[in-house]
Amino acid sequence: METPLPDQRPSKTQRKRAMSELQSLGAELAALAPEQRARIELPDALRDAIDHLGRIASFEARRRQMQYIGRLMRAVDAEAIRAALGRVTGQSKEAVALMHRCERWRDRLLDDDAALTEFLGEHPHADAQQLRSAIRAARRERDAGEPPRHARALYRGLHEILSGSAR
Repeated sequence: METPLPDQRPSKTQRKRAMSELQSLGAELAALAPEQRARIELPDALRDAIDHLGRIASFEARRRQMQYIGRLMRAVDAEAIRAALGRVTGQSKEAVALMHRCERWRDRLLDDDAALTEFLGEHPHADAQQLRSAIRAARRERDAGEPPRHARALYRGLHEILSGSAR
């Protein structure tokens, strides 16, 4: 059996840095809301360890649990988890692009009556009546100078439609 040369193995500093990065990724996962965390595919042992971390109050016990999470994270694909974390938290390029598309459509729909026909042509599965009433309510509140509650609801509806068609 051939022994690897010392310069081929990662140094102790490199191993510590990698372990620290995995622990910080675990801390980001632990900071998520449970429903967001449920949308990320994680091994059961790792999910249980992260859930348990939220119930620990002692500083030293939390530190040990974070080390344990880092150790469990060595066995998973950290890049896939980072990508899923970015999608869930809305920090991925796709999520940002979707957000901008929704904002552009909302602004067009509020400013132009013909934009609804164009939107329904591109997205025939959308509920036209519900969109029309949301647009009317958002225009009414914009003209009255009220807070944009209905405009936000219109955005959420557009986000649901556009994210459903992107899949």
